[in-house]
Amino acid sequence: MNSVTPDLDESTIELGAQLGASVGLLLVMVLIHTFGLLLISNMLNLGSENLKEKDFNARSVGLLAAMGLLIFLLHILEIFVFAGFYMMVGAIETLEEALYFSASAYATLGTPADYFPQDWRLVGAIEALIGFILIGWSTAFMVKTINRLQD
Repeated sequence: MNSVTPDLDESTIELGAQLGASVGLLLVMVLIHTFGLLLISNMLNLGSENLKEKDFNARSVGLLAAMGLLIFLLHILEIFVFAGFYMMVGAIETLEEALYFSASAYATLGTPADYFPQDWRLVGAIEALIGFILIGWSTAFMVKTINRLQD
């Protein structure tokens, strides 16, 4: 062992892998969410000018329902990406288990999976933080749209 770079033990390497994977997944989620919200905005024609011309009525409720459904599907896609990661690294074997664990973490339910390996549990905890932020971002997007309709 030299004095400049001490030998790295296995737990340090595992921690580095989990943190690196978490940063990568965070970047992927931010990109997916950004482009997803832009796509929803374009699909539903949610530009400021268009919304100011509308009254808050039954048609607006339909618009909000469509937006809510599309945002829900966006979150499902993000849960699938995390589930795919867990399967890719061998942390979880079946799609159903991976989706269950991912949805539980993403929605911050905190349901522990006894079968989830310790090597990747930090990624699951960080998924909860990412999910919390993305759900909040979606909420802000919906509130801003509702406010534009009411102006």
